[in-house]
Parts: sequence; structure tokens; C-alpha cells
Amino acid sequence: MFLLFQAAEGSSEGGHHEPIIVQFVNHYLGEPMYRFEMAYTHPLLTRFFAYFGTTPEALYGELTPENAIPWYTIMFVIACLLTVTVVWILRGKLSEDEPSNGQLTLEAGVLTIRDLLVSVIGPQGIKYFPVVATFGTLILISNLMGMFPLFMSPTAATSVTFALGISSFIYYNYIGIKENGIASHLGHWAGPIWWMAWLIFPIELLGNFIRPLSLGVRLFGNMFADETLGQTVAGLYPPYTQFLVPLPLMALGLFVALIQAFVFTLLSMVYLGEVSHGGHDEHEQEEHSHHEEPYIEEHMAVPV
Repeated sequence: MFLLFQAAEGSSEGGHHEPIIVQFVNHYLGEPMYRFEMAYTHPLLTRFFAYFGTTPEALYGELTPENAIPWYTIMFVIACLLTVTVVWILRGKLSEDEPSNGQLTLEAGVLTIRDLLVSVIGPQGIKYFPVVATFGTLILISNLMGMFPLFMSPTAATSVTFALGISSFIYYNYIGIKENGIASHLGHWAGPIWWMAWLIFPIELLGNFIRPLSLGVRLFGNMFADETLGQTVAGLYPPYTQFLVPLPLMALGLFVALIQAFVFTLLSMVYLGEVSHGGHDEHEQEEHSHHEEPYIEEHMAVPV
């Protein structure tokens, strides 16, 4: 299945013209990166894909200095820089008396994610705010990039979405092991009935390892379909369909971008809630309910 998605991604690259910024980066950095890949990574990938009866060239196409740095890598780096820039611009000069529109927008986003963390995980979920908010903001900006000239959505590539899914998988398992210990974390997958553990544990283990794949496929499928639909419609009857018809699709694209960022962030919260200490302890949540605001203020004391 993974190879099928990689093949789809590789074929999609040939279906459109790469942004000029991708060509610019490869023009100056493609040659040294090509030599590095041919010397180190290409032999490893060749041996790996040989187990599946295929080659890197069959999936990604022929490697040349002109495409040594993939478009999605360049776009994702740009998305990271844009995320920092957008947050910095919206943050502006913080003011309690006369907040700017950017500050109000940023505060609305912070409060939304904070409230979701509290409702899904509990008051202790606020400590995961930096990572969860980073996921949400980065994915949203990555999704929206495809709506602007000279850019493409890096989340329309499986290499990016699977990397994001694996990052979420590693983080929530790290939290589970850190807070509960590795034995208790693994024991949670065995279920409450000890004599059923032999059946429940492999099912839960498989389900957890499928999560990064499901996160990546869901995000990739929607963003790839959105970009493909826009390109197909724009090419039906140019130049008219290049300017008039895509406009309604931009509203749909905006909706898809928002929903997919929300779904990925929400699912990451749910996974954290399963492993977070006290995430399922109703008595403990009630005991700490009257301390919720001080707890939140303590963890949100650092300015955004």
C-alpha cells in the first residue's frame, strides 16, 4: 500500500509544472545534493526497494541535479518559515488595553486549541499545547499554500504527511512512556481482562502502528484530491476556466484545508488523552477541576 501511494505521488509530480522557486533552489543546491544522494542514500534505497521487487527510479523517476531536492521538501521548509513568520506578525506588540487585530486572531486560535486540549485530555493537557499548536498551525499553513501562486501544498505529498503522522505517533508514545513507564504503557494495550491479553495486545499494537499511516493517508488524500481537482478544472477550457471556474473551488479548498488541519490536530489530542496520566481517571479530573484555571494560567504564562 505504501508503495502504491508513493507511485501516485511520483506520477502526480509529472502532471504539473514545478514552481519556479523549486527550480531556483535546485539550480544552486541540486548538484551537491545529487552527488550526496548518489553516494549515500541512493544505494540504501535501492537495497530497500529491492525487497519489494522495485527500484527508486520506478517510484520517483530518474534522479538528476534538477530534481535532487524534491518540491515537497522545499515547500515544507517554506511552510515552516511561514509558520514562524505568520505567528510573529500576528503576535505583533502585545497589549492588554488595545490589542491589534492580529493579536485577537492569534488569541482566538490559542483559546480554541486550549479549550480542545482541556475538553479532550483534561486540565493537564495544557502542557502539550506547544506541540499540538505547532502541528495545527504548520499543517494549516501547509494546506493553504497551494491556494497561492508560486507555491504548492507540501501536504499533497505522502512523504510529508507520513512524516507528520510518524511525528505524532512518536510524540504520544513518548509521553505515555515518560508519564506511565514502558511496562504500564505497553500494559495499557493489553486491556483490563488479563486472560484476554493474548488477543487484545496484538490488536491494539497493530492499531497503534496503523495510526501514523491513517493520519498520513487522510491528510494526503484530501489535499492531493483538492489540488488535482483545481488543476483539472483550470485546464478544461483555458483561459476562461483558469480565472473564473476555480474561484468557487477556492472556497472549497479553504474549507478542506481548515478541516484537515483540525482533524489531524484533534486526533493527535485524542491519542495523547489515551496515554496521558489521569486522562481516563474521572475522579482525578473532578478533583482538579477547581484548580483548572490556575493550572492553565501557569502553563500559558509564556507569551505566544
